Amino acid sequence: LEELIILPAREAFFPKDAKEIYERILSYRGKVSSERLGEFLKQVEHRKVLENEDFLLPLLFPNLKPLFENSVEKKLYILFEPEELLHKAQEFWEKILAFAERAKQKGKLIFDLGLLYITPDNLFASFEAGENVFARESYVVDEVSQVFEIKEVSSLLFKKELNKEEAQLDRVEQGFSTLIELLEEGFTVYLFVGSHHAKEVIKAGLKTRCGKVYDNLIFVDGELKRGFIYEKDLISVVSEFELFGKRSFKATQSKPKSRFRRFEDLKPGDFVVHRTYGIGKYLGLKTLAVNGMEGDFLEIEYADGDKLYLPPARLDELYPYVGVSDKEPKLDKLGKQTFLKRRREVEKRLAEVVQEILAIYAERRAMPGFTLNFPALSYQQFINTFPYEETPDQASTIEEVISDLCQEKLMERLVVGDVGFGKTEVALRAAFITAYNGKQVAVLVPTTILAEQHYQNFKERLSPFGIEVGVLSRLRSQAEIKKTLKGLAEGKIGVVIGTHRLLSSDVHFKDLGLLIIDEEHRFGVKQKERLKQLKKSTKVLILSATPIPRSLQLSLLGIFDLSVIETPPPGRKSIITYLARFDREIIKTAIERELARDGQVFFVHPRIKGLASLANLIKELVPSAKVDVIHGQMPEEVLEKNIYKFLKKEVDVLVCTPIIGSGIDIPSANTILINRADMFGLADLYQLRGRVGRADVQAYAYLLVPDLNNLTDEARKRLRAIMQHTELGSGFKLAMSDLKIRGAGELLGLNQSGHINAVGYELYLELLENTVKALKGERIEDWEPEVNFKIQAYIPQSYVPDPEERLSLYRELVLCKTEDDLFEFKNLLEDKYGRLPKEAENLTKIYYLKLLMKKHGILQVEEKAKSLVITLRNERLLPRFRGAIKTAESIKLERVETKRGLAKLQLAYKKEPLDLALHLISGL
Repeated sequence: LEELIILPAREAFFPKDAKEIYERILSYRGKVSSERLGEFLKQVEHRKVLENEDFLLPLLFPNLKPLFENSVEKKLYILFEPEELLHKAQEFWEKILAFAERAKQKGKLIFDLGLLYITPDNLFASFEAGENVFARESYVVDEVSQVFEIKEVSSLLFKKELNKEEAQLDRVEQGFSTLIELLEEGFTVYLFVGSHHAKEVIKAGLKTRCGKVYDNLIFVDGELKRGFIYEKDLISVVSEFELFGKRSFKATQSKPKSRFRRFEDLKPGDFVVHRTYGIGKYLGLKTLAVNGMEGDFLEIEYADGDKLYLPPARLDELYPYVGVSDKEPKLDKLGKQTFLKRRREVEKRLAEVVQEILAIYAERRAMPGFTLNFPALSYQQFINTFPYEETPDQASTIEEVISDLCQEKLMERLVVGDVGFGKTEVALRAAFITAYNGKQVAVLVPTTILAEQHYQNFKERLSPFGIEVGVLSRLRSQAEIKKTLKGLAEGKIGVVIGTHRLLSSDVHFKDLGLLIIDEEHRFGVKQKERLKQLKKSTKVLILSATPIPRSLQLSLLGIFDLSVIETPPPGRKSIITYLARFDREIIKTAIERELARDGQVFFVHPRIKGLASLANLIKELVPSAKVDVIHGQMPEEVLEKNIYKFLKKEVDVLVCTPIIGSGIDIPSANTILINRADMFGLADLYQLRGRVGRADVQAYAYLLVPDLNNLTDEARKRLRAIMQHTELGSGFKLAMSDLKIRGAGELLGLNQSGHINAVGYELYLELLENTVKALKGERIEDWEPEVNFKIQAYIPQSYVPDPEERLSLYRELVLCKTEDDLFEFKNLLEDKYGRLPKEAENLTKIYYLKLLMKKHGILQVEEKAKSLVITLRNERLLPRFRGAIKTAESIKLERVETKRGLAKLQLAYKKEPLDLALHLISGL
């Protein structure tokens, strides 16, 4: 197979005989212009995709029927809240009629809608004619009008009164008891489970308790929030969550291999930096024969047209070049020492800079800290109030934070997690433990809206445990603020949420134990100086979706601790992001689609000026939409009132400034339009987009610009970055992009632009990390094993033809750090491209050998004529090798040399040398 073309999925397709289609089109003479008819006839003749294709289905298929009429088997339909369903169907029908009318006015071909859609009245008449079930929340039993009782599963769960703690501990047993009771009573139970693992655990649990498997239990893969029991036909639909609470049957999930992946988008013509040879230009992947052996090489051009051919196995010696300016860097000369001199100069300056920074953080670590006791029983009761299941990353982050809190040190941890990935729950648990120990917690947030939302959330969760929660923001009256300040000073308030108002000089704590900072990059220089003072004697937890470069660098360097939440909550979907020119039709369609599914819309504009005219435009485009406006300069009571109306779904579209960037959490708002997206920073765009997609509903973001062809380079890079990082959990990668876009000019608070330009940003980071390790007295493993066999070891072009894809695979291989990683890599190759050819098999074996060599301190393995030469980094390893050689077959130790602490062994062999080396070293 040389080529496979996959077209977009379509409901309609052309039948082989187009004669009837011609006749149906011609029947519209007089109703549509002859020019328009001619266009359609041409489209049909050339079998092209038709405009308004969904509305033209009757053209292709004249005998369309509703889905339930095509069913061979008899089906039971259960309609919850039939009146509400009829109302929604009528609303949808009206929108279809309006759309069709607009299309007709534009001269488009539209068929009788009755041929395409069943009307709401006919739909419900069909349901009423059959033996179907109509259910209402009131559960009124009325045989005459066919309204039957549908019980909630959860109402059966607890037949005795239990307190929260007992309920949680007994939940699994109660769940099995309810399930067995339903099955024994003859119900057909449809049990929704979140994983294959859960299914197996539940099966095993039933077998243990009853000793049998039930034929009337049917497992369904998927998520279900709420089930029901229909006693008339003995049917029960139930979810794992309803029976057993938070899913107890989780399969373990592995974390991504690496968060930092070089060469994501390396293209021919890009500048790169080699650790030894310096700045060059990548020309592409080239297959060459060296000493009669074919292999792939990265071709890199240096000054005067000189070329370096780097084998992919040494890809870790290469870095993409990112400088602080848009100027092209000067290429280095091969064979000269100029680059190494520049590199040493950078290392010298780095040592001075890092010593200063380490001194500051060493002083903080040397200060007396305090330990918090872990309140096991109360903490268990507290986490029972969390209605969701923790993701694996979230659970491990919580454990790391608790460990920090319970150690006698001044914790400083940065928690990076995508918007809506559960950072707030991490903060809540840290706040609970701290406040339970009698110490106070300050939660600093960047906006008034977020302060108010956090206040409601923290108060709801913490108040039942006797922890008083306060708030300081400009939405509070002077009397309320005065009362909160007094409560903080006296120690009566355990947790306070606030904006920068928390940093004012009149705020005094009796015993501050934990400072939680949400989105630190949103605060100004003066506020950060005040934060430094607060940090001196307390534990610190920083939450961010896009960390500021300084925090990110310090965390990467290990100066303070980093936790990353990359796993999305179950059911969460990536946000579909569009970049478009400001267009009335796009805006109208986006809003109408969201409102049609009973959702809400954010429309963000960078400035207050223009908000009113945009609100009027939306009212004109979508007359049925209820539109409101908010911005930061509004009177406090108006701002609060408008936000509250949006929260209560009294407003459909909220036109606003970026004030909503941090704070509003509204699951029903799943479309956002960001006007003048080119004027926003990357972190702001990311935060704004994160306002939607908080539930398990598909969310959409529209980035609107005046002209796609007239953007600045900076804006183009930012928009490209936000479009590329649409997958869940990409906040951390975006922070790396943000550093590159800004040019990393102000690294660690000091201007290092000259040194970054000298070696490139990526290599600069590595030198910085090594400098920190050296100054902290840590060991730096700065060596790589060398392998030299007379075999072909590469990914052949015949196996993977695309050079970019081959480079990507080589990168994946270099990232393999364990045998499991390598096994996954081989599976990936075989799944995607088929059985490995000999050359690719050799490549994976060589890489496995290098992993073993690194582990056992082997510097080099080289194939010579009839002998294998192994060089050990330390002669003290010799006894182990002698023992392994004695037990090995087909091998004989001919000679041993020791020099300057190294040991060299020469071995005679009879078998394949690569397999022999693997066998020998894996047996150590």
